[in-house]
Amino acid sequence: MADYSSHFGVYSKALDLRAQRHQVLASNIANADTPQYKARDFEFSSAMANAMAGREAGGALTMATTARAHIAGSGSTGAAHLQFRSETQSAVDGNTVDMDVERAQIAENAIQYQILTQLIGDKFKGLRTAMSSTQG
Repeated sequence: MADYSSHFGVYSKALDLRAQRHQVLASNIANADTPQYKARDFEFSSAMANAMAGREAGGALTMATTARAHIAGSGSTGAAHLQFRSETQSAVDGNTVDMDVERAQIAENAIQYQILTQLIGDKFKGLRTAMSSTQG
């Protein structure tokens, strides 16, 4: 039987990116009244491609450690490359957050997250069924 990471690796990375995107969108909403705040987001498909290739944002490889005592880390926040969202409405204070866009994006992201959790649940259900049918 193939290892579980091959079955769930894609789903796990997609869930991580959806959670990260939710944080970015929530940050935009939280800063809707902050002067000069620029709304941020990232392109999910390119972030997913970077995550599947094991790259950090921008295509760089992850940082290597040369001794066991070194802390693994990177210079970025993950596979997602945050970008400033293009301005859809003019604000006197320079803020580029459009609440309608943010609400739509956060709702779409939440639905995608829910779909992924359902797919993972179905995958576990199938594995559970397969294991229970071979035990008796």
